[in-house]
Amino acid sequence: MFRRVATNLYQELGVNKTASDEEIRKAYRKLAAKLHPDRNQDDPENEARFKRITAAYNALSDPKKRKLYDQYGEVGLKEGFNPGHGGFGGFPGGAGFEDIFGGGKGVGDIFGDLFGGGRRRPKRRQELQSEITVEFVSAVRGAELELGLQDGQRVKVRLPPGTGDGDKLRVKGGAEQSGASDLLLTVRVKPHPFFTRDGLDLTVDVPLTASEAHLGAKIDVPTTTGSVQLKVPALAQSGQLLRLRGKGVTRGEQTGDLYVRFLVRLPERTSPEIEAAVRLLGDATPGDLRTNLKF
Repeated sequence: MFRRVATNLYQELGVNKTASDEEIRKAYRKLAAKLHPDRNQDDPENEARFKRITAAYNALSDPKKRKLYDQYGEVGLKEGFNPGHGGFGGFPGGAGFEDIFGGGKGVGDIFGDLFGGGRRRPKRRQELQSEITVEFVSAVRGAELELGLQDGQRVKVRLPPGTGDGDKLRVKGGAEQSGASDLLLTVRVKPHPFFTRDGLDLTVDVPLTASEAHLGAKIDVPTTTGSVQLKVPALAQSGQLLRLRGKGVTRGEQTGDLYVRFLVRLPERTSPEIEAAVRLLGDATPGDLRTNLKF
């Protein structure tokens, strides 16, 4: 006769002994989504916990196994156990809690719902991590680079158009001579002397003479795909922005905009005529421009 033991399978799933089949299923789904090895690779402690909750679900989701467990505890789940023949009917005991893993019904179906299939994916390949610094134009337009590793190995890397600072590139098999399989590169992008980037949008500072800003003009502005002609409106102000749609960064099927910011430049030399003209401009500007300037 066997003594009834504590129901730790229920505790493993965080449910009561009176939990319904649906409650047990929901508890397992929640824990499996959190603890599945594909989402926690290289974590032995997490993998062991995952095995325990799976073992618990295998037992408690099977009505016959659950009944044996409720009546006899873990010993009732051991292979060869027969309550009507002295326990094991001649088969040796010793199977423990972990040995239940893999034998229950329904686990594959749950994995199919949670992870798109019941098969466990292979562990992630070993990788060598490094950084590369690229030119601003190469990151925006895309480029093919040849890199030299510390061990003398050279690898080719394709930089996709629209690559941003902090993006990661994986070169499969690019680090085998270094004792790893893949090369994982973090991209650092050098700043541009005139252009700045915000997502897929670009901003470029374009200097204007005082006469171009006041009278208006047609000027050439560089873009990622070549120069375009831009009409500067009359009475343009320094810091004013104009947007050129679709002239920003292209990444995949999306393209940003280019913002042109005017910077009005005054002459860097002086003469009586220039001073007279500047005074005339000053007199034509009404009021105090800094009246509302506050901290």
